Amino acid sequence: MMRAGVAFVALLAAGSVYAQESQFAGDWRRERESLKSCADLSKVVGCGQTLFTGHPFHIAVGSLAPGNGVAAGLAVVGHWNTDNWRNNYSADGVGSSNGSWRAGLFVNFVHVRRPGITVGMGGVGGSGAADAALREQTVVSLYSETTSLQKVELFNRAAGGRTFFSFRETITGGRVAYPVARLAWLNASLLGEANSRVPEARLDNGLRAESPAYAQFGQGVRLRPSARWLRLNYLARVQEFAAFSGKSTFQRLTFDLNHTIPLYRNSRAAVGEANTPNSCLAGGAGSEPECPKVQFGTSGSRNLEGSFGVRLLIQESMTSGGNTVPFYFQPTLGGSDVNGETTLGSYPDYRFRAPNVLLLRTSFEHSIWGPLGVLMMFDQGKAVARRGDIDFSGLRHSWTAGLTLRAGGLPLVRLMFSWGGKEGTHTTAAVDTSLLGGGARPSLY
Repeated sequence: MMRAGVAFVALLAAGSVYAQESQFAGDWRRERESLKSCADLSKVVGCGQTLFTGHPFHIAVGSLAPGNGVAAGLAVVGHWNTDNWRNNYSADGVGSSNGSWRAGLFVNFVHVRRPGITVGMGGVGGSGAADAALREQTVVSLYSETTSLQKVELFNRAAGGRTFFSFRETITGGRVAYPVARLAWLNASLLGEANSRVPEARLDNGLRAESPAYAQFGQGVRLRPSARWLRLNYLARVQEFAAFSGKSTFQRLTFDLNHTIPLYRNSRAAVGEANTPNSCLAGGAGSEPECPKVQFGTSGSRNLEGSFGVRLLIQESMTSGGNTVPFYFQPTLGGSDVNGETTLGSYPDYRFRAPNVLLLRTSFEHSIWGPLGVLMMFDQGKAVARRGDIDFSGLRHSWTAGLTLRAGGLPLVRLMFSWGGKEGTHTTAAVDTSLLGGGARPSLY
């Protein structure tokens, strides 16, 4: 399957050359010129940046779900413009040493807004890059991605132990983010999505778990008002998972409330949806095909960044008529989840799996030198079978501290040590699946 993914990427690249030869050839020529720096050891940073973020080709690398290693492969990236749209596409295929793999195709259409006042908390904001990054745009995203994982852990409380299952899912569909002009002072957007999901789960005894195909829809609203010393990112969303067979239809309600207090005016702003996961065009979709440069500076430089954060995440599942939420679509807390997000980091990966979860996080992040930074988190959370048990009683907790590497457009690298729970300590090392400034991949649950 991995060979098929690589062949798919190669075919897309060939098609791109045919469809938009001048644009693609120009990007390829500039990349070849940049790669000449690899012969000069004094320019190793620039060489590495081109190899891992270049356009139209670069090395794709990122961690798969815990237990499946770091995957590497190839990505191809391109972009084209029309009068009112700035568009970009990418495709990638990666594989890890245990036979797990992921391959996907992504296309984003970004509507160009007319020049105007940047939105802030009080209705007016600055014109800096951070504020511009927060300005809402109409973004239409289309995608198709298959992820195949050889080993996902499943804690079986009834059996008093743990088992494993393999999991494969193909997600094909699209999503839309549409800014609401009348709520510009809230930086509000309406969100919609429609996907087909084809999961397949096999237990470690070789038996295939019930895994019907799904039609999955979602509607929501996002508010991202921003001021100099406070940035909010509120998401409220409802999703419908309609199974084509069996008793696995359910709905999921999500509230994700993020509060960020930046310590410096130039602190990194929230990432929008304008780019695909494999692209991080510095000026947004349609700009020159170049990711932000790696910056090295001292603690007194203008590149200093830092912030405090508070996050509240609540996910509740609703069923009726004898339906249940299949285990592979249930969110988890503990270590890292199937999407690679760390929650209650001192516990084993996937430790608490249930249809309903609550997570309360306080965090602090600060740069140390250039792209190197420190991150500290205190998590409290619970995973429960009944919606009525979602409250702030009986929360498990975990402390996490570690280092981060946010270099230009290179994928975020994290090395974290967690403690404070009742099941020992846990060390996590991970490479993000998207470039810095790139969009998120579809969630596997």
